[in-house]
This record gives sequence, structure tokens and C-alpha cells, in this order.
Amino acid sequence: MYRNYLSKTERLAYIRGRVDLRSALQKPWDVKLKCHYHEQTGDIEDNQILAWTLFMIGRSGLCGESVSSTVRKAFHALQGFVTLTSFKPEACIDRTYHRLNQDYQLLHALCRFFLYNTGPSHEKGDREMLPFLIDMASLYEQFVAQWLKTNTPKGFFVKKKHRVTHDQNYSDRIDLLLYDIETGKVQYVIDTKYKNPDRVASSDRHQIVAYANAVKCNNAILVYPQHLNHRLDIKNGDLRVRSLSFSLNDDLNEAGKIFLTSLLPSTVSYS
Repeated sequence: MYRNYLSKTERLAYIRGRVDLRSALQKPWDVKLKCHYHEQTGDIEDNQILAWTLFMIGRSGLCGESVSSTVRKAFHALQGFVTLTSFKPEACIDRTYHRLNQDYQLLHALCRFFLYNTGPSHEKGDREMLPFLIDMASLYEQFVAQWLKTNTPKGFFVKKKHRVTHDQNYSDRIDLLLYDIETGKVQYVIDTKYKNPDRVASSDRHQIVAYANAVKCNNAILVYPQHLNHRLDIKNGDLRVRSLSFSLNDDLNEAGKIFLTSLLPSTVSYS
């Protein structure tokens, strides 16, 4: 951790740094001398900003247990020698960096990101930021799964990441399964696809058919973030394969209700 020398003034029983002679002459009976000195410390703004950001992340409730544990450990490590002080995001901007604290430039950029509590956008901003990639396919899959789990229609329950084994050398994980509570049978196999094609690719169709056959289900659903120009709705024997959308362009809750209405043609009621 970067440390720096800070000016301090204290009354001490011993001499440290420079003695304030005026004060000593005014009170010659005082055994404690007023001293001005510099002390090397890690309790500086550079580290205080890190501690405050970790404190705010820990309180946000947005992290999973494993990440929260790491955040808590980092915060407690700083808490031992850094005073917890509140900072606004602007405190992370226009700071001075040099050879000894150059590593803090990226850390403070991340701190500003979290303290603003906003997500990234595609527009170009006017500040430097640590570059990173987001796995949108995985994020979209998790979002649809969580929304469906929170808004499961009555009479059903949701299972995520169901593993199916095709043979001894090959297995898959199905994104979502929708079960009938009474029978315990799979009613819908759902696979999310974060892309915007004109029509369903044959590879996607074959994949969802394989999933449906593996769990003996008659309804296979491919979910896209936008409406396809050529929607899929075909039957192969008892198996029906469809493409539906869970749009990200409008109100997400309304988009979810539209998705459920398309998935279950009958009246949908929420638990």
C-alpha cells in the first residue's frame, strides 16, 4: 500500500521534529512540548477512497457470497490502518499520480465506476476507465432465468442449468426447464440465445431438439432478445419447436409478461 508523509502537530513529553518555542516560552511549566513533525502513514486519501468503495460495495447486496467474502477481507485489511471516510465519485477524478502511486490510477477509475453506481454504456465518455468485457450471452441467460424464477406461473417450477448426458463422452447443460408441479414432468425446455439473426439457425434448432429429446419433453423454446423476422413454429411428431422473444428494448417486467403469454397461450397467473 502506498504511504506518504503527513504534517502533524501534537503536545508530546519528548521532542519530535520541530519544537514550537513560542508556545514553550509562554507556558514554561508545561512539561509537554508542542511539536511539529512529519509522519509516514497509509491513512491517506488514496487508500481511504479504496476503503470507502469496498465498504459501499459490501453494503450494496449486489455481490454473490464468494465475491462478498473477498470484498470483506479486502475492506478489513484496509480498515486496520485507514480511517473510514466518505467520498463522492468526483474525488476519484483529477488526482495526481507519480512513480510511487501510479498503480492507483486504475483502482480509482474502478472506484469512481462503483461509487457512481451506474452501468456502462456504448457511448464514449470523457474519463479514462479500466477496459473490460461482459459476457452478454451468459448475462442474458442468467437474467431470463432469474426473472422466470421470480415470476413462475402457478402450477410450475423452474430448474436452471440442468445437466444431460448424451453418451459417456458428451454432456450438456440446459439453460432452463419448466416443470409441472403435479406430475413432476418437464413441460418446456428453454434455451436463451443472445443474438439477433433474421431466422433461427439450423444448429440452434438441432440443439434444442436434442435437449427436448434428452428430457422427453414435447415443447422446445428458443428465446432471443429481439423479435425475429422469420419466427420458428414447427412440429416434428409430438415435438413442437418455437422461437420467442424476451425483449430488452422496453420495460423488462412488461417484456417478461409478454414472453410468458407467448410461452403459455392460456391465461397466465403469477405466483
